[in-house]
Amino acid sequence: MILVGVVILQSPEPTRTVDEIMESPSKYVGDEISIRGEVLDGSIDNSSMTFILHGSSNQILVEFAQASVSNGLDDNRTVYAKGVLKYIDSQYVFEAEIIKTSCPSKYEE
Repeated sequence: MILVGVVILQSPEPTRTVDEIMESPSKYVGDEISIRGEVLDGSIDNSSMTFILHGSSNQILVEFAQASVSNGLDDNRTVYAKGVLKYIDSQYVFEAEIIKTSCPSKYEE
C-alpha cells in the first residue's frame, strides 16, 4: 500500500505598516497580523500595558499585557508586533502576542 500525502504550506502574512492597516482597519479585525511602526514618544503606559504605535499619518493603540516583549521597548523605537486587531469601545486596539524592537544602528549619530 502506498500513501501519498500533500503538504500545503501557507505563506506567512506580510508585515504591514500602521498606515497600511489603518487605511481600512475593518478588513483586518479578528485576524492575526504583523505590523511595524514607531512607538509614539511618551505613550508607553506600564500600568495599562499599552502604547501608541504610529506611522506617517496614522496611529494605533497596542495592548501588550500578554505579549512576549524583547528588550529595548522605548519611546521613538521602531517595533515589529504580531497579534490580533480588535475593535473595542469604538476604537481599534492591536492585542500583541510578540513585540520585537529593532536594534539601533551603531553608525547612527
